[in-house]
Amino acid sequence: MPSATPAPLWLRLAAALYDLFPLIGLWMLTVALAMLVVHGDVDVAHPSSLSRNALRVALLAVTAGYFVLSWVRGGQTIGMRAWRLRVVSADGAPLRWPRALLRFALALVSLLAFGLGFFWCLFERERRGWHDLGSRSAVVRLAD
Repeated sequence: MPSATPAPLWLRLAAALYDLFPLIGLWMLTVALAMLVVHGDVDVAHPSSLSRNALRVALLAVTAGYFVLSWVRGGQTIGMRAWRLRVVSADGAPLRWPRALLRFALALVSLLAFGLGFFWCLFERERRGWHDLGSRSAVVRLAD
């Protein structure tokens, strides 16, 4: 692997912003497929909790799939490629499925804690967030 250094938070956030664009497309496709399943019959004023929760689970699964597949197959999402970032395990090897799934779950916790898990990068010596520490992974910036 080429020489790499820990990625600063601002680069990680820039990559996350880029990743919103493919995610928005995937979310729109997911909602369109859900609309096909119910034949467009949705009462916006009174949605059933079952259909609302099923859609939430589907959107979460699509989001998890985007990140986990990207991390396992090359260590980079589209946004990470733009900024030359890569997710690696603590020993520098590519992430495997269990660790990538754990990283995604812990990233949700980091986000739900008002982003504190991500801002932890500002104080941690190797610029790792809670999800990096918990999954024994790191985001590194590849050398030019």
